Amino acid sequence: MDKKTTPSIEELEAELKIYREERERIKDFIGRIGGKTDAKNDKIINSVFFISIFLLMIFDIVRHALELNIPLPPLFSVEVAIFLVSIKIVWMIHRQTKVNHFEFWTLNSIEYRINNLSRQLNELQQKIEDAHLFNKNSRS
Repeated sequence: MDKKTTPSIEELEAELKIYREERERIKDFIGRIGGKTDAKNDKIINSVFFISIFLLMIFDIVRHALELNIPLPPLFSVEVAIFLVSIKIVWMIHRQTKVNHFEFWTLNSIEYRINNLSRQLNELQQKIEDAHLFNKNSRS
Protein backbone atom coordinates (compact mmCIF):
# COMPACT_ATOMS: atom_id res chain seq x y z
CA MET A 1 0.00 0.00 0.00
CA ASP A 2 1.08 3.49 -0.75
CA LYS A 3 1.56 5.55 2.41
CA LYS A 4 0.09 8.67 0.74
CA THR A 5 -3.29 7.03 0.12
CA THR A 6 -3.60 5.33 3.51
CA PRO A 7 -5.21 7.68 6.03
CA SER A 8 -3.55 7.97 9.41
CA ILE A 9 -5.29 7.18 12.67
CA GLU A 10 -5.47 10.90 13.49
CA GLU A 11 -7.17 11.63 10.16
CA LEU A 12 -9.67 8.82 10.72
CA GLU A 13 -10.40 10.07 14.25
CA ALA A 14 -10.88 13.62 12.95
CA GLU A 15 -13.25 12.34 10.26
CA LEU A 16 -15.15 10.30 12.85
CA LYS A 17 -15.42 13.35 15.11
CA ILE A 18 -16.82 15.42 12.22
CA TYR A 19 -19.30 12.65 11.44
CA ARG A 20 -20.48 12.48 15.07
CA GLU A 21 -20.86 16.28 15.27
CA GLU A 22 -22.89 16.28 12.06
CA ARG A 23 -25.04 13.42 13.35
CA GLU A 24 -25.76 15.30 16.60
CA ARG A 25 -26.56 18.48 14.67
CA ILE A 26 -29.05 16.58 12.50
CA LYS A 27 -30.62 14.90 15.55
CA ASP A 28 -31.06 18.29 17.23
CA PHE A 29 -32.57 19.74 14.08
CA ILE A 30 -35.01 16.87 13.67
CA GLY A 31 -35.86 17.11 17.37
CA ARG A 32 -36.83 20.75 16.92
CA ILE A 33 -39.03 19.89 13.95
CA GLY A 34 -41.00 17.16 15.63
CA GLY A 35 -38.94 14.91 17.78
CA LYS A 36 -38.77 14.22 21.49
CA THR A 37 -40.30 17.45 22.77
CA ASP A 38 -43.27 17.07 20.46
CA ALA A 39 -43.73 13.45 21.55
CA LYS A 40 -44.18 14.67 25.13
CA ASN A 41 -46.65 17.32 23.99
CA ASP A 42 -48.49 14.71 21.90
CA LYS A 43 -48.93 12.48 24.94
CA ILE A 44 -50.30 15.39 26.97
CA ILE A 45 -52.74 16.42 24.23
CA ASN A 46 -53.85 12.83 23.65
CA SER A 47 -54.42 12.44 27.38
CA VAL A 48 -56.48 15.64 27.55
CA PHE A 49 -58.66 14.50 24.64
CA PHE A 50 -59.11 11.01 26.09
CA ILE A 51 -59.92 12.26 29.60
CA SER A 52 -62.35 14.86 28.24
CA ILE A 53 -64.26 12.31 26.18
CA PHE A 54 -64.18 9.79 29.05
CA LEU A 55 -65.57 12.38 31.51
CA LEU A 56 -68.32 13.32 29.04
CA MET A 57 -69.27 9.66 28.76
CA ILE A 58 -69.32 9.23 32.56
CA PHE A 59 -71.33 12.46 32.92
CA ASP A 60 -73.91 11.21 30.41
CA ILE A 61 -74.15 7.76 32.03
CA VAL A 62 -74.61 9.27 35.51
CA ARG A 63 -77.20 11.70 34.17
CA HIS A 64 -79.27 8.90 32.60
CA ALA A 65 -78.74 6.43 35.46
CA LEU A 66 -79.76 8.89 38.20
CA GLU A 67 -82.32 10.59 35.96
CA LEU A 68 -80.89 14.00 36.77
CA ASN A 69 -82.73 16.96 35.36
CA ILE A 70 -79.89 19.00 33.87
CA PRO A 71 -80.82 21.79 31.46
CA LEU A 72 -78.65 20.43 28.65
CA PRO A 73 -79.86 18.63 25.54
CA PRO A 74 -79.86 14.82 25.89
CA LEU A 75 -77.15 14.36 23.27
CA PHE A 76 -74.98 17.26 24.41
CA SER A 77 -72.11 15.04 25.55
CA VAL A 78 -72.16 13.14 22.24
CA GLU A 79 -72.03 16.41 20.31
CA VAL A 80 -69.12 17.69 22.40
CA ALA A 81 -67.31 14.35 22.03
CA ILE A 82 -67.73 14.47 18.24
CA PHE A 83 -66.45 18.05 18.27
CA LEU A 84 -63.38 17.02 20.29
CA VAL A 85 -62.67 14.08 17.99
CA SER A 86 -62.98 16.43 14.99
CA ILE A 87 -60.47 18.81 16.54
CA LYS A 88 -58.14 15.87 17.18
CA ILE A 89 -58.40 14.76 13.53
CA VAL A 90 -57.65 18.26 12.25
CA TRP A 91 -54.69 18.47 14.62
CA MET A 92 -53.37 15.10 13.39
CA ILE A 93 -53.71 16.22 9.76
CA HIS A 94 -51.75 19.37 10.61
CA ARG A 95 -48.98 17.31 12.25
CA GLN A 96 -48.81 14.96 9.27
CA THR A 97 -48.55 17.95 6.93
CA LYS A 98 -45.51 19.17 8.86
CA VAL A 99 -43.89 15.74 8.55
CA ASN A 100 -44.68 15.56 4.82
CA HIS A 101 -43.20 19.01 4.27
CA PHE A 102 -40.00 18.04 6.08
CA GLU A 103 -39.73 14.78 4.12
CA PHE A 104 -40.24 16.63 0.84
CA TRP A 105 -37.59 19.20 1.79
CA THR A 106 -35.15 16.46 2.75
CA LEU A 107 -35.73 14.45 -0.43
CA ASN A 108 -35.48 17.60 -2.54
CA SER A 109 -32.13 18.45 -0.91
CA ILE A 110 -30.85 14.92 -1.51
CA GLU A 111 -31.94 15.06 -5.14
CA TYR A 112 -30.18 18.39 -5.59
CA ARG A 113 -26.95 17.01 -4.11
CA ILE A 114 -27.13 13.85 -6.24
CA ASN A 115 -27.68 15.91 -9.39
CA ASN A 116 -24.77 18.15 -8.42
CA LEU A 117 -22.50 15.16 -7.80
CA SER A 118 -23.62 13.57 -11.07
CA ARG A 119 -22.76 16.75 -12.96
CA GLN A 120 -19.34 16.91 -11.29
CA LEU A 121 -18.73 13.24 -12.11
CA ASN A 122 -19.64 13.85 -15.75
CA GLU A 123 -17.27 16.84 -15.84
CA LEU A 124 -14.44 14.75 -14.35
CA GLN A 125 -15.12 11.95 -16.80
CA GLN A 126 -15.00 14.42 -19.68
CA LYS A 127 -11.73 15.88 -18.41
CA ILE A 128 -10.21 12.38 -18.13
CA GLU A 129 -11.33 11.55 -21.65
CA ASP A 130 -9.95 14.85 -22.93
CA ALA A 131 -6.64 14.25 -21.13
CA HIS A 132 -6.49 10.71 -22.51
CA LEU A 133 -7.10 12.00 -26.07
CA PHE A 134 -4.52 14.75 -25.53
CA ASN A 135 -1.94 12.15 -24.41
CA LYS A 136 -2.70 9.99 -27.49
CA ASN A 137 -2.33 12.99 -29.79
CA SER A 138 0.93 14.15 -28.19
CA ARG A 139 2.50 10.69 -28.56
CA SER A 140 1.78 10.62 -32.28
